[in-house]
Amino acid sequence: MTSTTPPKRGKRQLPTTEELKIWRGFIETAESLRSELSARLQRDSSLSTGDYAVLLALSEAEGERMRSSDLATAIDWERSRLSHHLGRMERRGLVRRENCATDNRGAEVVLDTAGAEAFRGATIPHLRAVRELFVDALTPEQLAAAAELTEALRTSLDKGRTWA
Repeated sequence: MTSTTPPKRGKRQLPTTEELKIWRGFIETAESLRSELSARLQRDSSLSTGDYAVLLALSEAEGERMRSSDLATAIDWERSRLSHHLGRMERRGLVRRENCATDNRGAEVVLDTAGAEAFRGATIPHLRAVRELFVDALTPEQLAAAAELTEALRTSLDKGRTWA
């Protein structure tokens, strides 16, 4: 649905019934997709989506290590949430925390061998699920439209962040 009427300036309008229907469909579908991907990841690898996000960020980092604060930013988590999650991952032998070699005020999170193996083992089944549930469900044109949609939403959100 496209509108040729520009939004009114100065006064916020509530979404129309049709806009709300689209919004709810978008949110509910995204949540269903996220839930199914999460369930499959857990079933196939015993990793949560949080575990996977941490392991992905560390696997891509130089030396497979990151300062805790940088990792929190990279995966868009609050530091306290990350700290609790890292504790659980440490107990499972997926990661370890070490004092930062360049700055003794912080700690670095390091990808352990077991974490790297768990990540590698989870990646192919996870990517297959992404292909099946997302990529294959859309035409090339719909994928391109999804890319445009996410870019527009990200740009709008970034403009609205007061801490950026």
